Amino acid sequence: MAQAEGKKPKSKVVKIALVVVASLLVLGGIVVGTMYATGFFGHDKTDQQANADAADQAGNEEGDAGGDEGDDAEAPKGPAIYMPLEPAFVVNFQGAGKAKFLQVSVEVMARDPKVIEQVTQHMPAIRNSLILLFSSQNYDDITTAEGKEALRAKALTEVQTIMENETGDTGVESVYFTSFVMQ
Repeated sequence: MAQAEGKKPKSKVVKIALVVVASLLVLGGIVVGTMYATGFFGHDKTDQQANADAADQAGNEEGDAGGDEGDDAEAPKGPAIYMPLEPAFVVNFQGAGKAKFLQVSVEVMARDPKVIEQVTQHMPAIRNSLILLFSSQNYDDITTAEGKEALRAKALTEVQTIMENETGDTGVESVYFTSFVMQ
């Protein structure tokens, strides 16, 4: 009887220990999986480099086989990098005889981190040019989707002109309005 009673508590301790160990393994797996998924181990950079190397190699092989046609092809584009121009632009402009206000949040897109650094460096000139552009608008022209798209195209031209004048390269591929409020 003493032996039977001695085995029961021991088996409960073993079961509890197994449950604790299994729980810790599951928790550890979740933590490691989350760290891997968020790029903590740097796997994203390696994958991107491998993809870029494969694309470069494929491009070089095509360029060798294609002869002179490879000279006209553009270099492979990198991932898009977005940079907000903060704070949001707030300007007043004329509309229907009374002053109106426009608040626009703008982001620029480039594919080269150096271009983003250059945008930061020339931010005062870019902001000045965009403020002048936004404040010169007519209320009726920018109430439509077509008007907003035309304004976005003008904003891109302004940013690219400044970048061309200051750096010798337009660099910025696109300008996006992430918020557009008129009152």
